[in-house]
Amino acid sequence: MRIADKMAFNQVNQNLGKNRSDMSDLQNQAATQKRINKPSDDPLASARVLAARTEEHGNAQFIKNINTAKSFLEFSDQSLGELSDILVRAKELAISQSNDASGNSETRMVTAAEVEQIYNQAVQIGNRKLGERYVFAGFKTQTAPFDHSGEYFGDDGDMKVQTQKDSFVAMNIAGNKVFLGRGLDGDGIVRPNYDTPTNVESLKQFQGDEIQRQQQNRDVEQNFLPTRGPASERRQGGADKRDPVTGGAGVNLFSTLRGLEVALRANDKEAVQETLDTLDQAISQVVLARSEVGSRIMAVNNTSDSLQKAIVDNKTTASQLEDADAFQVISDINKTDSTLKATLETSGKLIQPSLLDFLR
Repeated sequence: MRIADKMAFNQVNQNLGKNRSDMSDLQNQAATQKRINKPSDDPLASARVLAARTEEHGNAQFIKNINTAKSFLEFSDQSLGELSDILVRAKELAISQSNDASGNSETRMVTAAEVEQIYNQAVQIGNRKLGERYVFAGFKTQTAPFDHSGEYFGDDGDMKVQTQKDSFVAMNIAGNKVFLGRGLDGDGIVRPNYDTPTNVESLKQFQGDEIQRQQQNRDVEQNFLPTRGPASERRQGGADKRDPVTGGAGVNLFSTLRGLEVALRANDKEAVQETLDTLDQAISQVVLARSEVGSRIMAVNNTSDSLQKAIVDNKTTASQLEDADAFQVISDINKTDSTLKATLETSGKLIQPSLLDFLR
């Protein structure tokens, strides 16, 4: 085979180009500390790195969502804790004024003033705001959920945030569930069979109606065959006296506190005694809501830990795929540099003779 000067020249150019290209790639790796700087360097590894980065950015956004929900839930838990404390205080006052040994008309009037302050504090807790949003208003975060009479102006919406793929958690709890007891019965609505008395005259009328209702309940119970075990146990006063922890109906906290205040002002110890069971139910209702908030906080904390671990795992995977080995890169640079120098020396000797050398 005849080797022409042009073939030798092309071979020299090809070798020099390859050596300089390898040296450029190695210098780029040494400067960026990345083995993959463009998809053509390693298409399969590049696809896996891009997938890992996409998942990492998604997890970072999920963590931001979780932090927002966590702050909302923790503030709700703090508010519910304060609400539980003032209800416990109201029960202590009711117990102290439920008999003539520790209470009289004067002490009950003074205690009624404190119960009124507890009522006002309960309304303030119901209207708590975090930033510019009301905590217990449902979707209507720009509207105060309760007025001074305890009427609810929010809704029962749950503001859900995405914490993982196809996973959502509610960051709030509606005020009508906590303060009004709605959503704790089978149909989700509490239907009281009487109005809470607001003055002395309505309290006396309520007492007469209550005696009649109790007699009707006793007549109804006598028509049923007794059964053994807890199935035969019934609380006095009908379905509205059931404990929400066991699946019964809830109570209106504002009506309960207002009824206790009216009973104290009317100096009626029997009415005060009747509010004790309702206060127990109200405390259980708040504890139930607080436990629900606590379970959500625990869930978002566990999710946050999982996402943090996933971010670290994605960074590790991407680093293993795209990061360059510094020792290997330096070794390859020295080897390629020696190869380039050897190519230049041999090429210079190979193409040094020319036609002009023979014309001299």
